[in-house]
This record gives sequence, structure tokens and C-alpha cells, in this order.
Amino acid sequence: QVHVVESGGGLVQAGGSLRLSCTAVGSILSISNMGWYRQAPGKQRELVATITTGSTTNYADSVKGRFTLSRDNAKNTVYLQMNSLEPEDTAVYYCAAHIRAVLLGSRDYWGQGTQVTVSS
Repeated sequence: QVHVVESGGGLVQAGGSLRLSCTAVGSILSISNMGWYRQAPGKQRELVATITTGSTTNYADSVKGRFTLSRDNAKNTVYLQMNSLEPEDTAVYYCAAHIRAVLLGSRDYWGQGTQVTVSS
């Protein structure tokens, strides 16, 4: 089986920083795009940032200049460095990875979500 493990969420004051990590685990043949999404209570899930195998990144306008996405292909891991956090960033953050796995074919895998709370 394949699953995605997230960590790094927590409670932080406005202006602070957090770094989220996402690691894919299992019988993995290859991973293409990886990314982070977030969902606040009562709202739709929205894209935060994505990164390709070649480390080309794409950011939502709301986080440009504050968040940085990177990946370590050898570790099957993507990192989201979040700086200058605002209360509006409060949400459950989900990692997604498009994975080709042994016996399971190729599809998107989602993490369980990690809570980020930014206080005023």
C-alpha cells in the first residue's frame, strides 16, 4: 500500500512561521507532481502550492512571497515553509502526491491533513 504522512502543523501567533512536511511511503515506483491544499471551516478546499518533479512551483496569489515549496526527491518528501503567517491562513492543510505504485497503478494520494492555527 501507499500512503502520505504529514507533519508540522500547530498553533502560532500572527507573523510567525511553520514548516510542513509531507512524505510518501510504500511500494512507490515514481512520483510526479506534489502539492499542498487547505480547507478552512465552512469553505471549499483550495490550492496553496504545487511543485513538479523538476521543482517548478506554482503558488496561490494569497501566499506568494510568504510561502515557499520545495522537494527532496530522494526522500519522497515535499516541504512547505510558511512565513509571515496571518489569521486568514488558519485551515487544515492537506498534502497531495501523484504516485505510480506497484500493483496500484497511478493516481493522486492525499494525506490526512494537519491543522494550522494562527492567532491574532
